[in-house]
Amino acid sequence: MEPTTKKEQLSLSKQMFMALKQAEAKLEMMELAKSEPIAIIGIGCRFPGNANTPESFWQLLANGEDGVREIPPERWDIDSHYHPDPDTPGKMYIRHASLVEQVEQFDPEFFGISPREAHSLDPQQRFLLEVTWEALERAGINPQQLENTQTGVFLGIGQNDYADLGLSQLENISPYDGTGNGFCFAAGRLSYFLGLQGPSLAIDTACSASLVAVHEACQSLRQRESNLALAGGVQLILSPYVTTALSRLKALSPDGRCKTFDAAADGYGRGEGCGMVVLKRLSDAVKNGDQIWAVIRGSAVNHDGPSSGLTVPNKLAQEKLIEQALKAAKVEPSQVGYVEAHGTGTSLGDPMEVRALATVFEHGHNQENPLRIGSVKTNIGHLEAAAGIAGLIKVVLQLQHQKIAPSLNFVNPNPYIEWENLPLEVPTQLKPWLSSGDKRVGGVSSFAISGTNAHVVLEEAPSPQGKSESAHQRPLHLLTLSAKTPKALEDLATLNHNYLETDTELAREHPFRFAIANVCYTANTGRAHFKHRLAVIASDHKELAEKLLYQKTGEEVVGLFAGQFDSASQSPPKIAFLFTGQGSQYVNMGRQLYETQPTFRQALEQCDQILQPYLECSLLEILY
Repeated sequence: MEPTTKKEQLSLSKQMFMALKQAEAKLEMMELAKSEPIAIIGIGCRFPGNANTPESFWQLLANGEDGVREIPPERWDIDSHYHPDPDTPGKMYIRHASLVEQVEQFDPEFFGISPREAHSLDPQQRFLLEVTWEALERAGINPQQLENTQTGVFLGIGQNDYADLGLSQLENISPYDGTGNGFCFAAGRLSYFLGLQGPSLAIDTACSASLVAVHEACQSLRQRESNLALAGGVQLILSPYVTTALSRLKALSPDGRCKTFDAAADGYGRGEGCGMVVLKRLSDAVKNGDQIWAVIRGSAVNHDGPSSGLTVPNKLAQEKLIEQALKAAKVEPSQVGYVEAHGTGTSLGDPMEVRALATVFEHGHNQENPLRIGSVKTNIGHLEAAAGIAGLIKVVLQLQHQKIAPSLNFVNPNPYIEWENLPLEVPTQLKPWLSSGDKRVGGVSSFAISGTNAHVVLEEAPSPQGKSESAHQRPLHLLTLSAKTPKALEDLATLNHNYLETDTELAREHPFRFAIANVCYTANTGRAHFKHRLAVIASDHKELAEKLLYQKTGEEVVGLFAGQFDSASQSPPKIAFLFTGQGSQYVNMGRQLYETQPTFRQALEQCDQILQPYLECSLLEILY
C-alpha cells in the first residue's frame, strides 16, 4: 500500500475539519432550538367585568375595576346556601364571586352541533370553542384553513360543575353526556372541530393548569411536533359544591375579593373565565408577517416537593422555579421590570411568595429601582384552572401598552412582609413601564394547591418589519365581512365600526397595526367566509367607520355592497379581465393601478423585462 502523500493528508485534514465544523453548527442549531423564542400572535378571552376582548380587559385593568358581584339566582339560590359562620356544615360563608355574564348563551349551529348535543355540552367546552375561534381571527388566521395541520391544543381545565348538576340522575343521562363533560374531550373537540393533527392535551394541575399548558405548548413548538399551538384554560362556577368545599377549608375571602399583599388578606375570591393564546415560533411569525403581541422567552415547571403539607407552598421551590425560567429565557433578574404574582391574598401564601421573589430579584433591583409586582386576582378573582392564562394575558397587555396596571385592594401592606428591606413595589395606580433602552421583560407565576408550579418569562414584541403605511398609498381600500346570519353580520359590522372609532390610543401607539391597509387585509384573508356578506370601499378610517353604520339601515350608499353567497350550492364566480383589441392603448393607461397596486406593478415589470430584448426601449417608459 502506497504511503499517503502530504497533499492527500492536508486534503483529509481539511475534510475532517469541515465535517467537525458542520457538526458543531448542527449542535449549535439544536441547542438554539431548545430555547427558541415563541411569539404570541393571537388572544381571545372571556373574563369577569364584561372583559370579553383583550381591549375591554385592558380597560378594566387600566381603570382599576373588578368583576365581583353577588352570586345570581341562575347559578344557585345563595340565600339557602349561605351562612356567615364558616363552621356551619353544608353552607358557604361567601355571597360574592367574580362571574362572567350570560354563560348559558351559545350558538351550536355555528359549530355544527345539534341542539340535543349542545344541551349536554359543558359550557366550558362552549367557551373554548368560541374564544379559540376569536383568538385565531385576531391572529389573522382563517380557522377553516387549519385542517390537517400540525397544530397543537393545550388546555388547562380542572373542574366540571355542569356534570355535577346534570349527571346526578342516572335515568336522564344522554349519549352525549360523556363527550360533553369529560376533560379530555374539551381538548379533543377543539382539535376535531378545526381538523387539527397536532398534540391535543387537557391538563389538570389545579391552579397552575393553564400556565403549565402554555409551557407544554412552547415545548411542542420547539421540538417541531407542532407548527402552531393553541394554549389556555377555562373555569366556570356553575354549582355550589366546590364553593361549599372551599368554605369548609376556610380558603375563601368572606367578601369575595382577593386582597393580595394587604394586611386584610383573608383568603381568595373565586373567579371564572376563559383565555386562549395562539403561539408560533418567533422566526416563523416574523417570516410570515404576523402581528406579534409579545414573545415568550422561556418558562419552567416544577413541584413543591417536601413541605409542611400537601397544599402548603414551598418558598425554595418557588425560587428554583423562577431561576430555571430565567435561565431558560437567557434573561438576567435585573432585566425584569414586572412580575405577575400568583398572589391569592392568603396569610400564608403571600409572605412566602414575596420573600421568594425578593431572593431571586435582589440582584439588579433595590428600593430606588424596585421590581413591581401585582395580581390580576384583585380584578377578576382567582380563576383556578384559568388563573395562569389570565395573568399571562395581563402582562402581554401591559407590555403592549407599556404601562403597569394597578393592583387593587392594597391599602395597608401585610405586616408579616418586611417591605422596607425588599426591592419590591406594589403599584396602586396606572404607571408607565419605563425602559432603559432594552426591551421590557415581565414574568408570570402560577402556583397550584396540588404543588405544581409554573413561571413564564415574557418580552415585548419586536418592532414590525412590514412596509409603512406610506410605502404603497392607495386611494381606496376594500373591507369584506361575512357571517352565517344577517343579525351576526350586523353585529360584526358594528364591532368593526366601534374598533375603528374607539381605539385611538392604541392607533397612536401602534400605527402599523392600525393602518387601514392592514385592517382590511386581515379582515379579508384572516376570517372564514360565510353566506351573508358585506363589502365596503373607503379611502380612510373615518369613511370606513361611517359606511359600516349604514349596514343596519339597509340604506344604499356608494361603496357599500351587501349580498348572499351559498358556497354549498354555488360555485365561486371566476374573476376575469376583458381587454379590448389592438389600437386602444393610450399613454398612462392603468397608471393608478401601477402606482398603488404592488401585484399589478410587478406583473407589468415582469412583462417589460420579457419584452426588452425585442423592443428598442422599455414598454414602461412609453406607458408612463
